[in-house]
Order: sequence, then C-alpha cells, then structure tokens
Amino acid sequence: MATLLTIDDLRRILVECAGETDGTELSGDIIDLRFETIGYDSLALMETAARLESRYDVAIPDDFAARVETPRELLELVNGALAEAA
Repeated sequence: MATLLTIDDLRRILVECAGETDGTELSGDIIDLRFETIGYDSLALMETAARLESRYDVAIPDDFAARVETPRELLELVNGALAEAA
C-alpha cells in the first residue's frame, strides 16, 4: 500500500507550493482551519494538487479547490484515492 499523506506532509507541500503566508503560522493544529483562514487561495491549492498528484500518483478532480475547504478534507481526498488504488 502506498504511503498515506499526513498533516505534516501536507504542511510541507503547502509551504513548498505557496510559501508561508503573511501573518499566519502553519505550525500547530491547522487540520480543521479553512484554507482561506490560513492564507491559501485557489491558485495555491491548484499548485498543491499538482504536487500531490505527482508525488502520490493520485488523480485529484479539477474542481477540488471549490470543494475542499480544510486540510482534513484534502487529506481525506488524497488518502481515499490512495486506498482505492491499493
């Protein structure tokens, strides 16, 4: 089975794709914070999706940025796709 995406993995990928956001700390418990609250817009999420697809070999729907509002939802989406592929 493929390695599951963890919140720490996702945090690193967010920073790689969009950097730290002004005034918002990505440390601590961000799992249920809305992406807009932690400063990530749809463009940053699209870049993150591309990176996740490449690293984890999963397909992420094009409309995911409109559907996924929190890191928890993105983790569930990726890890669900990994489970289906196994």
